[in-house]
Amino acid sequence: MVLVLCIGDFHVPFRSSGMPKKFLEMLVPGKIQTVLCTGNLCTKSTLQYLRSIAPDVHVVQGDFDLEEEYPAEKVLEMEGYRIGLMHGHQILPWDDEKALDVEIRKRGLDILVTGHTHVPATKNCNNCFVVNPGSATGAYATAGDPQATPNFVLLDVNEGKVMAYIYSLNDGELKVDKFEYTKA
Repeated sequence: MVLVLCIGDFHVPFRSSGMPKKFLEMLVPGKIQTVLCTGNLCTKSTLQYLRSIAPDVHVVQGDFDLEEEYPAEKVLEMEGYRIGLMHGHQILPWDDEKALDVEIRKRGLDILVTGHTHVPATKNCNNCFVVNPGSATGAYATAGDPQATPNFVLLDVNEGKVMAYIYSLNDGELKVDKFEYTKA
């Protein structure tokens, strides 16, 4: 079993001042083995924070990452799963199933972790589990969307089954939604 934190779209300091205190209290060293970050960290201190949580941190380039250079995408093997990581601005139209399917097939993925929309979600796209962790800080996605909520996803990756937990903070109240994926 591997506990994986999927997180991204921080946008500090451009669209947010930082992660909610409740998330900072939850995401501490010693619990999570791997971090998959969809980009838009925007500061070196955000990367340092992620490195303090887990020994294995993977980051891809977001469209607002100007201070650091990260790869555009990554593919990892974990517990028998082929996992892709990308920011998501490359998938056009954004979050479109046909566009996602093209990216999934190109890489032969079982799981795709992608962000950019700031909306947390999980879905099955042609036998691939697609995970969007949303925005860790609740940064708005567009100027007309001031209602974004802070989110992240924890994946419990076991050979044969993945459990996804979407953590959302709405008006100070923590909500957790649970999803299961079994490899076909």
